[in-house]
Amino acid sequence: MHAHFAPPLQAAVAAVMALSNTSSASSTSESHALTPIHQTATKSEWMEAIEQQHLERSALNRLIINYLITEGFKEAAEKFAEEAGMPLNDIDLTSVEERLKIREAIENGKIQEAIDFINKKSPELLDQNRQLAFHLKQQHLIELIRSNLIDEALTYAQIHLAEFAEDELKMRQELEKTMALLVFDKPLESPYGYLMQLSHRQQVANEINSALLIDQNEQSESDLSMLVRMVTYMQDKLDNKSLRYPKLIDIATGKLDDC
Repeated sequence: MHAHFAPPLQAAVAAVMALSNTSSASSTSESHALTPIHQTATKSEWMEAIEQQHLERSALNRLIINYLITEGFKEAAEKFAEEAGMPLNDIDLTSVEERLKIREAIENGKIQEAIDFINKKSPELLDQNRQLAFHLKQQHLIELIRSNLIDEALTYAQIHLAEFAEDELKMRQELEKTMALLVFDKPLESPYGYLMQLSHRQQVANEINSALLIDQNEQSESDLSMLVRMVTYMQDKLDNKSLRYPKLIDIATGKLDDC
C-alpha cells in the first residue's frame, strides 16, 4: 500500500522542483522575448529527480490514515493504523462511522435515509445550507425517476423543490434538467443521463461529507486529495511554460508517459 501511494507523491515533489528550477529562467527570457521556452527532461532524468525525494514511511502512513478518516472509511483506517502501529486515540471514530453511514445511504440511493441521518447528526446543517439541501432533494427526485415513480416524482418536485427554483436561477436550471428526464423513454441515454450515473450519487455524497466535516470544525478535504490537485496544478504550470517532461498520466499507479 505504501508503494501504491509513493510514486504520485514523489512525482508531485519532482513537478514542484522542476517548475521552481525553470520559473526564474522563464521570467528572464520572457522579459526579452515573447516566444515560449522549450526545455526537455528525459524520463530517466525525471525518474532520477523523483528518486532523490526521500519520503519517510511514517509520513506516508499519516497521509493514508488522514485520507481514510476524512473519507469516512472507519474499518479500513482502524486496520491500517493497527498494521502501521499508529494509534487513533485522538480521532472520534464514532463520528467517522456516522459519516460513513450517510455516504453509503446516498451512494445506495437511499436519500431520505441519509437526510434523516444528517438531521440527527447535525440538525441545523440542511437548514443553513440551501444548496446542500437542494442537491439532496434533487437526488431523491432522480431516484424516484430511476424507479419510474412518475406521479411521486412530480408531486415531490412540486412540494420539496419548487421553492428552491423560485429563489435561485442555478437551482431552477438544475431542476429543469432533472425534470427533463421524465420526457425520455430511456433517461439514462438522454442528454441529462449523467444525472442518473452512479458518479452523481458519489458527487452528492462527497459534498455532504465535506459539509459535515466543516460543521464539525474538521479538515474538509484529505491531504491526499489536495496533493492530487497540486499534481494537476503543477503539471498545468509546466505545460503552460511549453516544457516537455514525462507527465504523470495515471495518478493511481504513478505511471509516467514516455517523453
